Amino acid sequence: MYNPLPLIQRFFAALALLVLLAGCATTPPDSVLAVPAPAQKYAAIVVDARTGKQLFEVSSTAQRYPASLTKMMTLYLLFEALDSGRVSKQTQIPVSDHAASQPPTKLRFRRGESIDVDSAIRAIVVKSANDVAVAVGEYLGGSEDQFAAMMTSRARQLGMTSTIFRNASGLPDDGQMTTARDMAVLGMALHRRFPQQFHYFSESDFMFRGRLVRGHNDMLGRVRGVDGIKTGYIRASGFNIVTSYNADGRNLIVVVMGADSARQRNDHVEALIQRSLSPTMDGTKTRLMFAEQ
Repeated sequence: MYNPLPLIQRFFAALALLVLLAGCATTPPDSVLAVPAPAQKYAAIVVDARTGKQLFEVSSTAQRYPASLTKMMTLYLLFEALDSGRVSKQTQIPVSDHAASQPPTKLRFRRGESIDVDSAIRAIVVKSANDVAVAVGEYLGGSEDQFAAMMTSRARQLGMTSTIFRNASGLPDDGQMTTARDMAVLGMALHRRFPQQFHYFSESDFMFRGRLVRGHNDMLGRVRGVDGIKTGYIRASGFNIVTSYNADGRNLIVVVMGADSARQRNDHVEALIQRSLSPTMDGTKTRLMFAEQ
């Protein structure tokens, strides 16, 4: 919808709306939530992870590109391999020429090098390393294509009815699609199935070969109670995130897809968390104000 306000006025209007959502104890029954994303890319859902109750959704079953949210399923299958004893945290995963040739973000391996499973998990979570994700897929699946088929099969078993995986990394592929709802299902499954591994998703950096590798998830440390889990971006998807909030007896999974920037995405996640925690929001109707397209 076209908004005739000048750019600076619209910025402060959106900012005021976010402040209102975060702090107002008398939110009107018909509240307004600013959405900093084109309508054709935006999708969001908030789920109470303890009860499965849906607290908010917009276009949550519409097809979207997962980008690096894909790596959540790569990690799910790697955690399964750890649980079954197929691999240990010390197992060395070889990095093939195909894996090493993936575009950034990556750790940049030379021919013949390998990475241990523990470091691989951190590289995928923190750095979102495409070369490591592909190496894991090849190791567990025999080839990346076979691993993608395993990913899609596991997605169906988890109840992710609208997701198709074509690669282990989330790099652009027109056939690789998901929905905000399916990503929420995967986020909850990771939390419930692997509580002993979930701590990886709260890490914002790690040491690799004597170098500090910093991450992309700026929600960590920004909002008290946020304990993961994964960001993603490709041009076709916009800025995506799945966020876990766990504090004061509340556990939420928040998915936002298609934002125009990481900052706008994070602002929106924070607003959705505050909205979902507010007792005044129960049963209210929310109107969405989309950014100008």
